[in-house]
Amino acid sequence: MSTNAYLSFLVIGVVLVLIDGQIIYRSGRRYLESSYGDPAAGASMTRLVTVLFHLATLGVLALVSTINLGGDITGVVARIGVLLLILAIAHGITLAVLSRIRGEQEVEAVVQRGPRPQRPEPEQQGPTVTPVPGQPGTYPDVSPSLENRSPYSAQ
Repeated sequence: MSTNAYLSFLVIGVVLVLIDGQIIYRSGRRYLESSYGDPAAGASMTRLVTVLFHLATLGVLALVSTINLGGDITGVVARIGVLLLILAIAHGITLAVLSRIRGEQEVEAVVQRGPRPQRPEPEQQGPTVTPVPGQPGTYPDVSPSLENRSPYSAQ
């Protein structure tokens, strides 16, 4: 592979990693800030996860660039394809990490806040439904038919 093809792959790869990292950072920050009361803590955790994403994917980019996958154009296209697949996997793992962090923050918030106070249920002051004329008891099973032609009757 020529130097121009190698450098073009590296430039395209770095741009893709940086764009994906920025998407993860911006979306992840809003995602964690909405679940946690402290926006600075959400931004801090997102920054740490995003830095890990950048380091891991740039390292994989460097390793993929050394693999011989063919000629100039076909080699670059093949490497970009492999890089995109690896970026998709890394993106999914990062989303799973952010989701787990959010879940832990929500549990911590519930623990700090304590259980919600239970509202007392109102006592029933009579039957749940209005009794139907002709049926015994305060809780009728089925309403009687209008003309006693259906399978349901009051008799």
